[in-house]
Amino acid sequence: MEDKIKTIKEWLGTGSINLFGLPMSGKDTQGIKLAKALNAKFLSSGMIIRAMEKAHKKDYSSNGNLTPSNLFYEWVLPYFERRDLFDYPLILSSIGRWHGEEDQVMSVASGAGHEIKAAIILSVSEADVEKRFKEAKILNDRGSRADDKDFTIFKTRLQEFRTKTVPVLKYYQALDLLINVNGDQPREAVFNEIIDKLYAKASKSHA
Repeated sequence: MEDKIKTIKEWLGTGSINLFGLPMSGKDTQGIKLAKALNAKFLSSGMIIRAMEKAHKKDYSSNGNLTPSNLFYEWVLPYFERRDLFDYPLILSSIGRWHGEEDQVMSVASGAGHEIKAAIILSVSEADVEKRFKEAKILNDRGSRADDKDFTIFKTRLQEFRTKTVPVLKYYQALDLLINVNGDQPREAVFNEIIDKLYAKASKSHA
C-alpha cells in the first residue's frame, strides 16, 4: 500500500482528484481518508456552499436542488487559488456537479496549479443509497443538514444527480479521466479499490 501511495503522490503532484457519487455514496468519507493518505487538502462543494449559505443568510440547497452555477463560481471556485492550498494536492468532493460547469472548473483548477488528473465515481445504486438514507435517519447520524430532513428532498437530490451530474461524468469519461469504483462494499474495500485504480492510472502515465 505504501509503495502505491508513493507512486500516486509523485504522479499527482499538486493536482486534483474529483470524487462523485449519489448522496450517501460515501464521497466525503472516502475523500477525507484519501486526502489524509496523500497529504492533500479536502474540499467539499457541499460543505463550502452550506457554510456560505449560513454566512450570507441564504438558502438554495435545503430543498435538494443544486446551487445555481453563478453562485457556485462565486463561492466555490476561489478556493482553488487560496494561498494556504498552493503547495498541496486537492481531493475534491463533487466540485462542479452541474453539467456546463466542467470547463470552468478545469480551467480554474489548472490555472491555480491544481490540474484535475482524475475523477472518481463511487458507483452505488439508487436503491442502496435510499436504504442508507433510511438507516441514517434511524441512527440520526447525519447531523442537522436541511437537505437530509425528509425522503422527498432526498429523492430530489437523486433526480438532480441523474439529470445534471451524470452528464458531468460523461465529460470526464470522454477525457479518459473517469475511474469507476464499486461503492457498494465495506468502506475499507472501497478505499483499497480507489488506491489500486489510482495506482494503475499513475503507473500508466509514467509508462
